[in-house]
Amino acid sequence: MSFDGLFTKAMVDELIRSLKGGRINKVHQPYKNEVILTIRANGGNQKLLLSAHPSYSRVQLTNEAYDNPSEPPMFCMLLRKHIEGHILEDLYQVDNDRMIILEIKGRNELGDLSYKQLIIEIMGRHSNIVLVDKTRNVILDSVKHVSFAVNSHRAILPGQPYIYPPEQHKQNPFSAVEGDVLKKLDFNGGKLDRQLVEQFAGISPLFAKEVIFQSGLANRNTVPSMFVQLIRKIAEGDISPSIMTSNGKESFYLFPLGHIKGEEKSFPTLSELLDRFYFGKAERDRVKQQGHDIERLISNEKEKNDKKIVKLEDTLKEAARAEQFQLNGELLTANLYAAKKGMKEIEVVNYYDELGGTMVIPLDPRKTPSENAQKYFSKYQKAKNAVAVVVEQIEMAREEVAYFDNLIQQVQAASPKDIQEIREELVEGGYIRERQKKGNKKSKQSKPVLDHFVASDGTEIIVGKNNKQNDFLTNKLAARDEIWFHTKDIPGSHVVIRTKEPSDETIREAAILAAYYSKARNSSSVPVDFTKVRHVKKPSGAKPGFVIYDNQQTVYVTPDEELVLQLKK
Repeated sequence: MSFDGLFTKAMVDELIRSLKGGRINKVHQPYKNEVILTIRANGGNQKLLLSAHPSYSRVQLTNEAYDNPSEPPMFCMLLRKHIEGHILEDLYQVDNDRMIILEIKGRNELGDLSYKQLIIEIMGRHSNIVLVDKTRNVILDSVKHVSFAVNSHRAILPGQPYIYPPEQHKQNPFSAVEGDVLKKLDFNGGKLDRQLVEQFAGISPLFAKEVIFQSGLANRNTVPSMFVQLIRKIAEGDISPSIMTSNGKESFYLFPLGHIKGEEKSFPTLSELLDRFYFGKAERDRVKQQGHDIERLISNEKEKNDKKIVKLEDTLKEAARAEQFQLNGELLTANLYAAKKGMKEIEVVNYYDELGGTMVIPLDPRKTPSENAQKYFSKYQKAKNAVAVVVEQIEMAREEVAYFDNLIQQVQAASPKDIQEIREELVEGGYIRERQKKGNKKSKQSKPVLDHFVASDGTEIIVGKNNKQNDFLTNKLAARDEIWFHTKDIPGSHVVIRTKEPSDETIREAAILAAYYSKARNSSSVPVDFTKVRHVKKPSGAKPGFVIYDNQQTVYVTPDEELVLQLKK
């Protein structure tokens, strides 16, 4: 748990410096559990993200762009009514817990002063955002409704009094001295890090393990001293927000953690750290929720075609035996006199064999010799006619597999807005039924929204992340002499540099973008082809996003997420 009570305290300090006394100009709720307040403070607009996401709950300033729904949710409309245009008078943490309260002052419809509290409870899957009328201590609404049937201690419902979560009766670490820490610990009981978590409010296992690690030989002198020392650093704002990466797993905290061995990256503010840490994580989770049916459909269709190819290849092997069926039929016809109904096989002379050898022909004992001969001639005709059809069907099934393999990669790299375009594509392809809107009106399809990047030298680079975007980018938007990129023989995005003569560095950066937005994202030395757009063609009747190209050159690059973030416009 990285976002613990200590991290919350430091975040509140950061937000006070940036937002206290500001005016709430806009309220948006881009997703079910997340609210963004645009606050005018210190001469500029800043976006405050309040998240009650079950896995990524947090409070931070953000520079990320979020897509807002066409119709705001009810909670968003209520917030706009009660706090839009009001002043953020203060914000503070509650008892070193993961709770932040925004004190908001404004005038209601009658012109009277009103005082509201926006309370953010950062508690994992129990996280919530609650709007409270401070004067009456009554809940106006919340992102998540919780009844007494779910929580016997308190209900989070409109009209109910707001009650704080149950107290844990732990000591506030900021008021503790070395003697207090010594009294709380049983050095004979072992697991000192766990004891710190159990005895002090807002202490996470990450912080507790760091205390023990920094203490070296953990004893009655070193542990209390190191605990107080690290707490004092946080209280004084002496922090260095960092992300630690070890064995592919990322962790973040207020300062580098020595007990996590691996790469470290520091950030100037906690909010910038969180923007980087959660880059894509929460979005991919939302994509998984919104597009789980699409992902399941695509996987099922791919699996179905994989099985179809296996069956067709078996049929093709059977078809390859056509001449054997013909030979069996002819030899059996020539030896009908020797065959009897009920025989399972017959050995006959193969008069096509120059050496005069014999061969055994399997028979169906339920059929007459003549019927057995006719069966072989029928199988011969069927096999001979099937070869051309089966080969064509195998090719079609392989195209379907490649198409769905490409879609799987696109879903994995998609944003919520991309999922809708993939859904539209599947509707147009007849794979899923179109969802009818009320009034039986079809929604007007908008132009695909592409991802824009800026190369180190200022050149614009555009990325299509699904087939609709790829088709639009390559066939409509890009000029004929601009440079087009795609991973070589690997499902991925179309990438275009908006210039005729890019520098070598821009070519390398565009190739890295193409590799990053491909199935080879986690690979190294990925081959990326590039050529002029004029050499890229879409065959007639081809699947969405499919093109052929020539006159290409190939460059080998390794995807770099840090570079992708730097180039993001």
